[in-house]
Amino acid sequence: MAPRLVIPVDKNWEFRQADKEGAQFLPVSQFPTNVHLDLQHHGLIPDPFVGKNELAVQWVGEAQWTYRTTFASPAVPAGAKAVLAFDGLDTFATVLLNGTTVLKTDNMFTPERVDVTSVLKEENELVITFDSAFLRGCKLVEEHPDHKWGCWNGDTSRLAVRKAQYHWGWDWGPTLLTCGPWRPIHLEIYESRLTDLYAETIVDKSLVRANVTVTATVEGRADKVRFDVSLDGQPVASETTDASSGTAAVSFLIDNPALWYPIRYGKQPLYTIRATLLSGEEEADTTSKRIGLRRAELIQRPLKEQPGTSFFFEINNVPVFCGGSDWIPADNFIPRISREKYYDWVKLVADGNQFMIRVWGGGIYEEQAFYDACDELGILVWQDFMFGCGNYPAWPELLQSIDREARENVKRLRHHPSIVIWAGNNEDYQYQESEGLTYDYANKDAESWLKTDFPARYIYEKVLPEACAELTPNTFYHPGSPWGAGRNTRDATVGDIHQWNVWHGTQEKWQNFDKLVGRFVSEFGMQAFPSVKTIDAYLPLGKDDPDRYPQSSTVDFHNKAEGHERRIALYLAENLRYAPDPLEHFVYSTQLMQAECLASAYRLWKREWRGPGREYCGGALVWQINDCWPVTSWSIADYYLRPKLAYFTVKREMAPVSIGITRRTHLHPRDKYTRVNIDVKTQIEVWGSNLTLEDLTVDCVLKAWDVETGEETFSQTLAAGKLLPENRSTEIAALDVPVRKRNVGEESRIVVAAYLIREGKQIARYVNWPEPLKYVHLQKPKALKAQLTADHAAVEISAEVPVKGVALECEDDGVKFDDNLVDIVPGEVVTIGVSGASAETRIETRYLGML
Repeated sequence: MAPRLVIPVDKNWEFRQADKEGAQFLPVSQFPTNVHLDLQHHGLIPDPFVGKNELAVQWVGEAQWTYRTTFASPAVPAGAKAVLAFDGLDTFATVLLNGTTVLKTDNMFTPERVDVTSVLKEENELVITFDSAFLRGCKLVEEHPDHKWGCWNGDTSRLAVRKAQYHWGWDWGPTLLTCGPWRPIHLEIYESRLTDLYAETIVDKSLVRANVTVTATVEGRADKVRFDVSLDGQPVASETTDASSGTAAVSFLIDNPALWYPIRYGKQPLYTIRATLLSGEEEADTTSKRIGLRRAELIQRPLKEQPGTSFFFEINNVPVFCGGSDWIPADNFIPRISREKYYDWVKLVADGNQFMIRVWGGGIYEEQAFYDACDELGILVWQDFMFGCGNYPAWPELLQSIDREARENVKRLRHHPSIVIWAGNNEDYQYQESEGLTYDYANKDAESWLKTDFPARYIYEKVLPEACAELTPNTFYHPGSPWGAGRNTRDATVGDIHQWNVWHGTQEKWQNFDKLVGRFVSEFGMQAFPSVKTIDAYLPLGKDDPDRYPQSSTVDFHNKAEGHERRIALYLAENLRYAPDPLEHFVYSTQLMQAECLASAYRLWKREWRGPGREYCGGALVWQINDCWPVTSWSIADYYLRPKLAYFTVKREMAPVSIGITRRTHLHPRDKYTRVNIDVKTQIEVWGSNLTLEDLTVDCVLKAWDVETGEETFSQTLAAGKLLPENRSTEIAALDVPVRKRNVGEESRIVVAAYLIREGKQIARYVNWPEPLKYVHLQKPKALKAQLTADHAAVEISAEVPVKGVALECEDDGVKFDDNLVDIVPGEVVTIGVSGASAETRIETRYLGML
């Protein structure tokens, strides 16, 4: 029996507009591809990411497009078959091979396989015509008038179409309705093949044994499968078993397994599982997958001293505070995201002291390269199914398509050890609540759900959980994000919440994040402008563009959030003294605002990670790590992987050991009627967060300065020999703001710095300022220094007065800083690592109050 032959169908592709008379075929720009990439390649449309060109290309999404190629095929041996395998067609596609229709598709997310043995020739023509997903969606909406259509973001037609929902536009992304062969296409010729390889792993609670049950499913008449397990190229186990029934399975018991851990908690060893299909002694097919052995549990249990239940992850019996980010697709044109770019993004997350990425439900089930990077770098993945912000329909044919989609993608991704939870949707239960759609959690009659005005419940509580239970039983399924087992999605005592009362909602002050905590906050955020370099890249005339100012129509066009002008202005005005000019300083101000906001959330919520039984907050995922185009958004790194300043404040807050301070003002009236005789006391509370797995004994040193004079007002070791138990936050002290004289309002001039010292070495630092910062009389330093060291490996920063928010800047994108946006106090030198610098490197500084 000849081995399975796999031939890429990736050459000679051409495209043209199908509904335009006389349109000529042109070569594609790449393969896989989509229509916008190909049109832009030939200069037929402008770059949609520049200026307002998005508006000029809307016609593309309402046209029909044809792709075609020719390819040669070897003869198909007697008893063998030929199959065309389409990994992904976007979305409504009609496929003709040699003039015969062999396939029609309506789901971007589902791979397809078509037996073409009877129509294959020595020379073949493959033609794929794509309908407009937008127009087809509009027709489907009209065909189902009884459904209560509605959504946040985009157009309701998206709800009827199984396609990346953000292509209809979102509050951070453009409306660019793509089509095309967006994933690879292959011709396969074989008598037998391995159709699936799955390893179900169970690590014993003791962590000393792992049971690995490997299952392969077989198509054709091969009779045996050999399974081989290896680690780092060294064999671990091997067994051959019968496959005549179409399924082969073996179990391996691995003693003292090499366990996979999240970054910082251990290593990320990956075992290779290889299956070889045998016909006699001949190898008919082979496939392999890399797996990690780990225990992953979601812990939801009653808490001590607080209502509700916990929501946190334990990996190999280690509770993990999941500080991390939400993820959207890294481009509107997915085929141009390279494997290397996926690794760069995930490495940025890992280098930022983050442990988890949530793959958001309005994008795609990501490419293998993304999950490979998470596996290798130790980043946990929260994986949504692709539903977001709407009331999805559930007619029978659509349910069948969704069931196939779910099963195909769970099978495709379930081997990745990084994936620790599947969630049914993004904010669809919140949409249900906002619109008053029918939802009775106590009603468990699934068929009756389809008769309500919220039929999507059937998807999230029957179709998807059944697929997960069957195909990946050891990975937790969560019906939605946010979700709290039938309680209101804003209930902070159960499940996860999306905390948008800063920015959206009630527009709370970020200083109140401690009152806005949840058991697990899977979304929260604050907008900031991207790098000035990124803005210059999307302005048609770059630095010379007349719209190069913060409130210009082009800059506003590159912010899709409704009301963004008011919200950015609100949070700036509440907190900072700022001006719209020059652009560079306005960008800095928004990034400082975002950095202060997000750091406050991580700091205050991580404080609630208080140890066993007191895991009052088990994680915080910022919306969002990345962008899909150059835009002002909630991202902490822009489209070009340029970190915003918040990236660094989040990195510091999620360091192995950190220290936190908050200020509280207490009012004590001397009698119950007075408005005058009130004692005002401003206190600071200090705590340490130890996310390591060892107890630490530290000294806590507190210093204070008058921000107006630079005079030191306090210096003392608050707690000598203080124990910070492992993997939790611990309160250290509460005391009055340290002032020299008890003059009224003097506390509002005091900057306080706290340090954790271990064995004579500083291991954590935080500087706390009176807020709002706009009221503080900041002094301009006369001796601010930011100097490269002689070996160009670090920058040393110092000043003679307290300086808020010193940002390092460099024109050279090759110069990378390990940290940024640091607060400087007198008598101290802050050292920041740098790479890519040389003797010619020029580093500039920017700080609050410099203008």
